[in-house]
Amino acid sequence: MTEKTTETAVRPPVREWPALDLHGVDFDPVLTRLMREGPVTRIRLPNGEGWAWLVTRHEDVRTVTNDPRFSREAVMGRQVTRLAPHFIPQAGAVGFADPPDHTRLRRSVAAAFTARGVERLRASARSMLDEMVDGLLADGPPADLTERLLAPFPIAVICELMGVPAADRHLMHTWTQLILSSAHGAEVSERARNEMSAYFTHLVRSRCDSTGEDVTSLLGAAVAAGEITEDEAVGLAVLVQIGGEAVTNNCGNMAYVLLTRPDLAARLRAEPELRPQAIDELLRYIPHRSAVGLSRIALEDVDIAGVRISEGDAVYVSYLAANRDPDVFPDPDLIDFDRTPNPHVSFGFGPHYCVGGMLARLESELLVEALLDRFPGLRLAVPAEEVPFRKGALIRGPEAMPVTWSESG
Repeated sequence: MTEKTTETAVRPPVREWPALDLHGVDFDPVLTRLMREGPVTRIRLPNGEGWAWLVTRHEDVRTVTNDPRFSREAVMGRQVTRLAPHFIPQAGAVGFADPPDHTRLRRSVAAAFTARGVERLRASARSMLDEMVDGLLADGPPADLTERLLAPFPIAVICELMGVPAADRHLMHTWTQLILSSAHGAEVSERARNEMSAYFTHLVRSRCDSTGEDVTSLLGAAVAAGEITEDEAVGLAVLVQIGGEAVTNNCGNMAYVLLTRPDLAARLRAEPELRPQAIDELLRYIPHRSAVGLSRIALEDVDIAGVRISEGDAVYVSYLAANRDPDVFPDPDLIDFDRTPNPHVSFGFGPHYCVGGMLARLESELLVEALLDRFPGLRLAVPAEEVPFRKGALIRGPEAMPVTWSESG
């Protein structure tokens, strides 16, 4: 990025932000330092080119994400500094669309993610989870909670929502893990994305005449009606599928917190009515991703927190930092199940608010309910520091979670 003359007297220095493999729910120490330096700083991530602005304050994050002067679409064709080595924006992808195109694309699948659409899944999701829990209890301890519940349950739910046959769940899981990891290299990740795209191309084409309520049927109908293109439908399907499986890591982090904080688990057992509010607080507190997500480009000069961001500059927001803003969340580093209101931005804000937010909450509620109510004395089978967390992952979470429990009530 070329330095430009701005109205800001002195630009903040560009800080290097390396890719850190952090353990548990430890907060990124680099992000902590950046938050202390000011509400708007400058960063350079391990890949891409140049530097970018970083916005960390809750109010400013909401402003940038909801302001049409900051564009996702303008990122196309630019090598903005970034975390992922294999990040290649695709034309037509909803994540890089601005309104009104973004609005049009999301409308095609909106019915699946309304409160009614998500509630339609509750019974089948609980049934799938009960079956997995029954099998785990029958086999007895010890067990890897990630392998037996935390991974297969979100995969089963998102595949059900997408209309992906149960026999293909393993394929989806494998592709998603390769796409979300930087550990295997760009070529492997790109191949996995292409294979998933080819799969959804076939599935969407096969459902152009479907009246089903699953996502691929809705996309097929939208393509047939000329509302979206096939490429747009496939890009949206890939994004929703990957995002749906990311719940695996969110739920894994929640389980890790409850297993390492037995006082919190005990309270939720004693006060089950508190669980939805507690899940919101865990969503706020847990740093669910590494560094930052997708950038935006300023379409004109904009002042944020007294700093002039120039036209053409790349800008990142940190939802993790916004969720720890002490002006909005008193004692932000404390897990407080009584915190209200709790305007966290864990699912984003503005037009790009996560379409699957309600679904993620549903899955989290069901999993927390199962762990607290169906496993007497559930505890880690290894010291907390020995629980392995994913390396080179864009979304943070436990790779495995060895647990044990009492076999009798």
